[in-house]
Amino acid sequence: MQRKNPLTQLELFQGTAQNTVARLWQQGRAESFPKGCVIMRAKEPLKSIYIQLSGKSIIYNLTHTGKRKIIFIFGAGALLNEHVLDAHDASVFCETIEGSRIFIVPVSVFLECMEQDFQLTKAVLEAQERKMWRMSHQLKNTMGSIYMERKLAAKLWKLSRDFGKTTPEGIEIDINMTITLLADMLGAPRETTSRLCGTLTELGLMQMRKKRIIITNPEKMSQFYRTGRIEDRSVK
Repeated sequence: MQRKNPLTQLELFQGTAQNTVARLWQQGRAESFPKGCVIMRAKEPLKSIYIQLSGKSIIYNLTHTGKRKIIFIFGAGALLNEHVLDAHDASVFCETIEGSRIFIVPVSVFLECMEQDFQLTKAVLEAQERKMWRMSHQLKNTMGSIYMERKLAAKLWKLSRDFGKTTPEGIEIDINMTITLLADMLGAPRETTSRLCGTLTELGLMQMRKKRIIITNPEKMSQFYRTGRIEDRSVK
């Protein structure tokens, strides 16, 4: 019995010809990785295209002091590569943050399919444009004029949109979020991040239980990160 091709279920390939998707699946392989496995390393030759089938991975880089700075968290369907051309080395690190299944296909095969199927090329360009759009918003939210509490609120609100599931108490972010992970996303020390989480909890915007964060009121969280206010309350 022929294995089902999971690529056909991904948004990235919805407009792509069936024979293109079939060729990619035949020429590539799906591998399972445990939590904490580094899939790509910055400045190393990029020989494969990586597509998340299940689980979650982070894209990050290192600061000049060697501290990890998380850029993106990606779930199923994400194109993990920043570059798709074989002339480039990887520019970022990619690491799984939970057990993941990732599709791996040689760059040369992927480029040939892009040449033969414009819909695939278009889908890749759109995926990369979405990353650029997200990056521009992240840069806007890291300006010195926005308080740290609001920066954290913005990131948590976005994560609740991308990975949230409804519970009786609010929107739970379906990621095991440690203080260290949050600190790496925020670019702040763990102690500062812990204090910021306490502030948002006191404001009634979130709850943190073990490694799970619940956004108790997404609308108020959005209002707070945009304006620094919750109804008549403001935070300096």
